[in-house]
Amino acid sequence: MLTIKKFTFNAFQENTYLVYDETGETLIIDPGCYEKREREQLASYIEQHNLKPTRLLNTHCHIDHVLGNAWVMAQYGLGLAIHEAEVPVLKSVESYAANYGFPAFAPSSATEFLRPGTDVAIGNTRLEVLFVPGHAPGHVVFYHPETSQLIAGDTLFQGSIGRTDLPGGDHETLLRSIRQELFRLADDTVVYCGHGPETRIGFEKIHNPFVGEHT
Repeated sequence: MLTIKKFTFNAFQENTYLVYDETGETLIIDPGCYEKREREQLASYIEQHNLKPTRLLNTHCHIDHVLGNAWVMAQYGLGLAIHEAEVPVLKSVESYAANYGFPAFAPSSATEFLRPGTDVAIGNTRLEVLFVPGHAPGHVVFYHPETSQLIAGDTLFQGSIGRTDLPGGDHETLLRSIRQELFRLADDTVVYCGHGPETRIGFEKIHNPFVGEHT
C-alpha cells in the first residue's frame, strides 16, 4: 500500500512529501525544512513509523523546495536526484538565500539525474518520472499509476498553475506540459501540490481558469 504524508514547511508554506509503502522504504521529495523544529518534525515521523529513507528527489530546485536538501543528505546518507536542467537553478540558490531570509542555507549538489520515462523505485513500488517544464526548466513530477496519485511540485494547483516569471520559466511551455502530460492522466488522479491542498485532474480539466477546458 502506498502512503503519501505531507508536511508544510518554511515561510513559503511549501509542501514536503514522504512517499512509502509496506516495506518502509521511503522517498523524501522536496524537503523544505529549514528551521530546527521543522527538521525534528520530519525526523520524528520517520522514526515513529520505522521508515527507511532511500531516495531524495526534487521536482525542481527553487529555494523553497531545497532548503532541507543538505540536512536530509547528511541525516540519512542519501544522494540527490534531480533533472539535469535544474543544475543551474540549484546552484543559484546559494547566491540569494540570505536575501530571502535564509542566512543559514546549506547548499547541496545533485548526485544523480532523473530521466523522463523511467521509474523511481522504493520497496515494491515504482513511480513514473514525467517531464513537465514551464515553471522551471527541468521540472519533473512523480506518478503512481496503480493508485492514480501524482506528486506535482509547482506545476498544477487547485484552481491555479505554477508561476512562470522566475528565471527559466515559460508560460506557454507550462500550459503545454500540463495539457500533454498531466491532463492525459485519469480524471480521478489525486494531485499532491507543492503548495496548498490536493486536487484532482478531472476537476482541474474543467474548472482551472488558466488551463481548463473553458480557457
